[in-house]
Amino acid sequence: MEKQHVYIIGSKGIPANYGGFETFVEKLTENKKNQVLQYHIACMKENSEKNGITEKHFVHNGADCFNIEVPSIGAAKAIYYDVAALKYSIKLAKRNDNIKPIFYVLACRIGPFITILKKEIDEIGGKLFINPDGHEWLREKWSLPVRKYWKLSERLMVKSSDLMICDSQNIEKYIQNDYKKYHPNTMYIAYGTDIAKSTLHHNSDLVLSWYKQKQVKENSYYLVVGRFVPENNYATMIKEFMKSSTKKDLIFITDVKQNKFYEKLKKETNFDSDQRIKFVGTVYNQDLLKYIRENAFAYVHGHEVGGTNPSLLESLSSSKLNLLLDVGFNREVGVDSAIYWQKNDLSKVINKCEELSVSKINDFEKKSIARVKEAFNWELIVSKYENKFTEETI
Repeated sequence: MEKQHVYIIGSKGIPANYGGFETFVEKLTENKKNQVLQYHIACMKENSEKNGITEKHFVHNGADCFNIEVPSIGAAKAIYYDVAALKYSIKLAKRNDNIKPIFYVLACRIGPFITILKKEIDEIGGKLFINPDGHEWLREKWSLPVRKYWKLSERLMVKSSDLMICDSQNIEKYIQNDYKKYHPNTMYIAYGTDIAKSTLHHNSDLVLSWYKQKQVKENSYYLVVGRFVPENNYATMIKEFMKSSTKKDLIFITDVKQNKFYEKLKKETNFDSDQRIKFVGTVYNQDLLKYIRENAFAYVHGHEVGGTNPSLLESLSSSKLNLLLDVGFNREVGVDSAIYWQKNDLSKVINKCEELSVSKINDFEKKSIARVKEAFNWELIVSKYENKFTEETI
């Protein structure tokens, strides 16, 4: 049987160091079962160099990976990268006489350029699949003109796509409703997460040194992990936590930059006056991060924009108790395995959590692990993708 060639554009590349799309591509290639599939992965040259890879083409997890050099041009860098990667992918497919190649673009960054590229894809009998990601145009970090660009780009990507693969049911509904006039072809395939436990233990050197250095005690902290951006509701979480009566700490694992947002947050919340609130920097060791999640009293999730958030899936598979902002994206993932909060009642929710019995917390933990195993394990996700990709060869 002919190989089904799938070109994946939009992640920084593999081997994955960090990041949602990078982890997705790593897991998709690592867990490949169907030998009919041949993956081709676009990689950012600077990302590959961090892994000591300098060749134009290299093989990782059986995938043909190729490096794209991207100039440092600020916010336009990601757009340049996606366009260059898609152009190179089409060129490769032509050169190799691929039959019905699939080009899977992660995120809607290149709408204004997609019409011309889609014509080239059609000419070689290919298909354009797109993952719309989250509501990039709602993110506060972008200026109004940039937000308008994201919305326009998304519209043009939907219009040109053969299939939109949404990793959130709420995003799929949004695509169907907002772009009804284009009759978008959509399907839902969730993001996945690792369900294995940390290999570290209470007396591991790495564990002992981290907890000592950060002055944190196991099971005595509420944990937040996520990007340091306004739409993750840092201000709300801090203000509400400060109003609560808990003696536990609130730990933020995030890449804090001493920027305008940080200064605004400090001014708005006065968090530096509360010794319970600790920004402890990033943790790149995934095993240690998993251990920190497993030994939190509770995980607090304030993400409001976007689809299925990798950090949320990781917390459901690791943390005993999960407190999620009550929005559709979080409800569809957590269902009945988490506790939900509104922006004005998190302090009350925290106070109630302090009174929960050990058996009640254990019940939540069992439910959240079962939820992840049932709907978000990588084996299931990869199998759904493989079924979809190989449909095109029939």
